[in-house]
Amino acid sequence: MTKTHYFRLWVVLGSVFTIFLIIVYWDNVGTAHFYLHTSFSRPHPPGVLPTTGQEEEKDVLSDVDEFLDKLLGFSLKPRGPSRKRIEQPLARGSSKPVVDNMEESVRGYDWSTHDTVRSPDQEKLQAERRNVLREFCANSSLSFPTKERSFDDIPNYELNHLIVDDRHGIIYCYVPKVACTNWKRVMIVLSESLLDRGTPYRDPLDIPREHVHNSSTHLTFNKFWRRYGKFSRHLMKIKLKKYTKFLFVRDPFVRLISAFRSKFELENEEFYKKFAVPMLKLYSNHSSLPTSVSEAFGAGLKVSFPDFIQYLLDPRTEKLAPFNEHWRQVYRLCHPCQIDYDFVGKLETLDEDAAQLLRLLKVDKLLHFPPSYRNRTASSWEEDWFAKIPLFWRQQLYKLYEADFVLFGYPKPENLLRD
Repeated sequence: MTKTHYFRLWVVLGSVFTIFLIIVYWDNVGTAHFYLHTSFSRPHPPGVLPTTGQEEEKDVLSDVDEFLDKLLGFSLKPRGPSRKRIEQPLARGSSKPVVDNMEESVRGYDWSTHDTVRSPDQEKLQAERRNVLREFCANSSLSFPTKERSFDDIPNYELNHLIVDDRHGIIYCYVPKVACTNWKRVMIVLSESLLDRGTPYRDPLDIPREHVHNSSTHLTFNKFWRRYGKFSRHLMKIKLKKYTKFLFVRDPFVRLISAFRSKFELENEEFYKKFAVPMLKLYSNHSSLPTSVSEAFGAGLKVSFPDFIQYLLDPRTEKLAPFNEHWRQVYRLCHPCQIDYDFVGKLETLDEDAAQLLRLLKVDKLLHFPPSYRNRTASSWEEDWFAKIPLFWRQQLYKLYEADFVLFGYPKPENLLRD
């Protein structure tokens, strides 16, 4: 080999060794340069949280990218606009969201404020929820698919519900039909990932729904591979160890009712073509169906709740594709036995839990959780909705969602599972 070849080899080996040292260092010091300030997660160094989003983050390396840039002198970030915050020229200054989406209008939003009183038992309640989750993840008496796998075994595409805010050290796993629209709005405000005329949004209610659910708005774990390559999984583990992780859950059967109502009782072109048409053909014996949802609704052709339940129980369903996120089990969306969540909120206690979480994150001075709507899908409706569902189907459905019931402390609906 020539001297040039030897020199290039030593440069490559030196770079690899340098990156290795950085990873070891990062494991040891964690996010010491971050202003992670939560009081209930792993120990974090004290820092200063800006009282407004306009203050400069001085001498703070707020991202792994910047940390690596500074040490190596080059960037692991992809070139181009992908790291820029998304600009959306939208109207600002409203005190309420623009409720131009039929789904939000139909659900019956209550935009009045609700006073939240902090209960001395809230911390105890959180500890109980986390303990139940950890106990059953470690308990061999509860068995369900994916329980025993490690975090490394989770495919990258299954990590797309974990939203990361590097500015405040927060990871949120969103569960559709559990106030995820408003929690995504909160994450956008905190991470400043969406701009309006060059200015980050400050009020979650100003962010239109269609931009909230745009996947390009959020940094999620499944995007790490494109940014960090082979180091992505390692960096995920670091952030899972150092950041505060939370999710919100809901009674599994009530969540199914809510998913059915919003996706099949309202005109939704995407869900009609992808799900309703096959259901109507398979379970309602319709051979010829309109091409559009408006025509179908006009002709009185709608998926029934029994059709939907039969679809969930049909073994052919998941042979074709995994459950849609709106009815996929929470344990498959958020991997609670592989990720040690610091906070488990519930839709049933949304106002109290949201207020408590924002206080514990020490961002309650920056924003407030949007006033909750009183969803018309109530737990008391379960008996009415399941009245026409055969007992055997109900029992099979419970088995399908049993892990969500048990892991998150929801009582077994005995009244629905016996004659």
